[in-house]
Amino acid sequence: MIEKDQYAIVLDYLPYGYPMNGKPIPIAQAIGENTLVLLELIPRRGTVIEQKEKVYIGPDKRDKIHYIGGRLPFDKVTETAKIQLQEYISGVVAEQEKKYIDFFNNAQAINTRLHQFELLPGFGQKHTQELIKAREEKPFESFEDIKKRVHNIPDPKKAIERRIYDELSQKQRFNLFVK
Repeated sequence: MIEKDQYAIVLDYLPYGYPMNGKPIPIAQAIGENTLVLLELIPRRGTVIEQKEKVYIGPDKRDKIHYIGGRLPFDKVTETAKIQLQEYISGVVAEQEKKYIDFFNNAQAINTRLHQFELLPGFGQKHTQELIKAREEKPFESFEDIKKRVHNIPDPKKAIERRIYDELSQKQRFNLFVK
């Protein structure tokens, strides 16, 4: 079953739509709260939406959103939305640290030549071997714990944030975090 978001976080609100688009319909650029999918939302007439606002997009009656316009291609994301996106990703990774620590404790090889760790920016085969060895001794408890136990490793929190941003901004062969 495909996971669908109940809520989205508004990254940018364009009350007159996209410039040079012809039809001036308001558009909210948003990110799905759980799936981390970029969405184009069409607000109800007369509704004002703020940046960082959490809006309901589930199947029941929506108060502020008329309909979901679809996935938002990254080349249409405004500069304001890109800044908000980086802040949002950073906040999500910090708030849901346990979920991302579980990734470090459970990541597997994708095939005989590539491990999920190697998809994180700055992580190579040497880091992968050290991470696997350290987690076999004892599961990781936090980002700090990973940094303490595995030396010369790139910042795991920043690496996850970058990976999520990369998965949103460019087509990846394998997605780790974005549905």
